[in-house]
Amino acid sequence: MAQESFPRPGHNDRAVTDTEHELLAARFSDDGVYGDPTDDAVVSAGTGLSVNIRADVAASVRGHGWYSGSVPFSVAVTANATSQPRTDWVVLRLDRADWTVTAAVVAGTPGSGAPALTQETGDTGIFEIPLAQARLLGGASSVTVTRAELYVGTRRRPCTSTTRNPAPRLGEECFETDTKRVMLWDGKAWRLVYQDSGEVVLQKMVTPSWASPGDSVLEQRGGAVWLRTGGWTRVRTTLDASSESQLPILIPEAYQPHTRYQYWNVYVTGATTASMARVTIYPRGDKRAGQMYLSQHVDIKAGDEIKATTMTWTV
Repeated sequence: MAQESFPRPGHNDRAVTDTEHELLAARFSDDGVYGDPTDDAVVSAGTGLSVNIRADVAASVRGHGWYSGSVPFSVAVTANATSQPRTDWVVLRLDRADWTVTAAVVAGTPGSGAPALTQETGDTGIFEIPLAQARLLGGASSVTVTRAELYVGTRRRPCTSTTRNPAPRLGEECFETDTKRVMLWDGKAWRLVYQDSGEVVLQKMVTPSWASPGDSVLEQRGGAVWLRTGGWTRVRTTLDASSESQLPILIPEAYQPHTRYQYWNVYVTGATTASMARVTIYPRGDKRAGQMYLSQHVDIKAGDEIKATTMTWTV
């Protein structure tokens, strides 16, 4: 068969067959129910050996739409005459014999867990997606239902940090072209999924008390920031152990700790000094936001150096 495209005027008078529709539409939407797990269950236990399907549910299976109707309906479950429990699937089934999508029950084998779903591709056969599991004890006259809906996903939208969707759906993602961030809507707020800032060299602050022999750099990956400093050298009079001192570095707002103070153990070394000290990094919203203070230390004399390992925090 030669290559073909459709719909178009030269193809079957613009008519599209069921097979062609599936080929065209199967990836327009993910297979699944329209909604999310915060909605009411699609399937519940019915009277006796049956399950109930909730009204006003819509779904898509391989590009074929399904609607449950304006009133609930029930689907029968076959009896389990054995002594072992049985687990069935409640599914939406596309049957290519007549291209209909219907709710159905796939009976399992007693004692063997849930059966495999059938997902045949091509222009014949059936394709099933899950809605729930129904469990029957041996000889039972009723079923227990565990919800297992497969939901249609949401697409990742391109946007900027100021033009995100104002009415997002649960689980929706976006890619911000200005910040290169991937964000996810959790139902209450946008959460950071991915960000790679690359290496950010921090501007050195000019102070009369400290010199910075090397660059301080940070990098953000996802929701974590890593900071490596170039160290500092005391260049003035002795810093008394009872005094704090601001170090010549400022964390930009986008990379500042988001709520809590961060404490960092550093090493003070010099001709007469060798001890540990502590640095406090102030969080976003504090009057000292992004600043770093040497807060607990011994007397630090001119020429003494502060060395630090890599520090990390969440943003």
